[in-house]
Amino acid sequence: MTNDDISRYCMAKPGAYEDFPFGPVPVCYKVCGRLFVQLYPIRINHKITVSCDPLLAQMYRAHYPDVVVPGYHCPDRLKPYMNTVYLNMGVDDSMILEMIDHSYEYVVNKLARSEKAKLCEAGAN
Repeated sequence: MTNDDISRYCMAKPGAYEDFPFGPVPVCYKVCGRLFVQLYPIRINHKITVSCDPLLAQMYRAHYPDVVVPGYHCPDRLKPYMNTVYLNMGVDDSMILEMIDHSYEYVVNKLARSEKAKLCEAGAN
């Protein structure tokens, strides 16, 4: 999966936008100010970090050991809710897209009612 594939997929989500709060790397994809994907586009360390339900996060880690790991560069308190996925290392592209979908939905479901309403008004949902 290429950086362009990931970027296009993330940007197609309702209300999604790119941000660079930490400098040029990672490329962050957000909705309503909340992060749902961090893309580390460098070939030798190509990965994404996504938000995830803790039980599902554990399942992915067990199913893809050493490829899906607790959130890279996340504080310990957030590690149960974040997974880092090393790209092009055995996780099918369709599964990566599923993880991105879950991350987006997980973040949107945690938004305040007023923020969700704004997404809906913009034709998002």
